[in-house]
Amino acid sequence: MTDIEQAKAALGGHSLALCGGGERIISDARGISPMLDLLAEGRDLSGMSAADRIVGKAAALLFVLAGIREVYAEVLSEGGAAVLRAHGIPYSCGVLTEHIVNRRGDGICPMEEAVSGISDPEKAFFALSAKRAQLRAGA
Repeated sequence: MTDIEQAKAALGGHSLALCGGGERIISDARGISPMLDLLAEGRDLSGMSAADRIVGKAAALLFVLAGIREVYAEVLSEGGAAVLRAHGIPYSCGVLTEHIVNRRGDGICPMEEAVSGISDPEKAFFALSAKRAQLRAGA
């Protein structure tokens, strides 16, 4: 079984599954928090394959920064697909959608808004970390 097949099988009801080199990382944290945390910890994720419930431009930029080799998304935005394609990362999805909506379902996801004008993965990491801190502070 390939790494991406293992990641897809491990995803189940979880939010993120990363597989590669005999290692498996599973997370139930919401949104892009698992990737932000793993990157902030300095975890080496390069060469791993990722299966995620929802991948928009924000998550895709974090996958690029992490060196993820292949991505499967249950739901993938056109912006996320464009980022993965631009960086030569093979991807597949269950559903391709125009954009990722916020948790209330009444607008664009705030993380997608935070990276709307950003194409550099490192800049995206800092913008997303700041946005997450702002949201957690209730601002």
